[in-house]
Amino acid sequence: MTGSKRALGRDSVMSDLVKVDEHVIQPEEYDEIPEITDEMFARGTVMDGGKPARRGRPPADAPKEAIKLRLDADVLKHFRETGPGWQTRINAALRQVAGLSK
Repeated sequence: MTGSKRALGRDSVMSDLVKVDEHVIQPEEYDEIPEITDEMFARGTVMDGGKPARRGRPPADAPKEAIKLRLDADVLKHFRETGPGWQTRINAALRQVAGLSK
């Protein structure tokens, strides 16, 4: 390590934080701050309790399990022809037969 570089140990970081905490922003420093745009907000991260907030669908209480299941071609064709959601309908039919209907 050369003499021009300072150590980045815990003590030096803490002293830098103390300097930052002691700094009082002057009115002329506000002129340096750019206007916040919608684009800046879009790039931001929503925080929840110090961690990035979870996005999307909340986790299920009883998540589905991916398996490989071999079905007869005509059964598969029947359910696929009913349109989007055919896998959910197969699951509902299996629940009904097993006596697990919700």
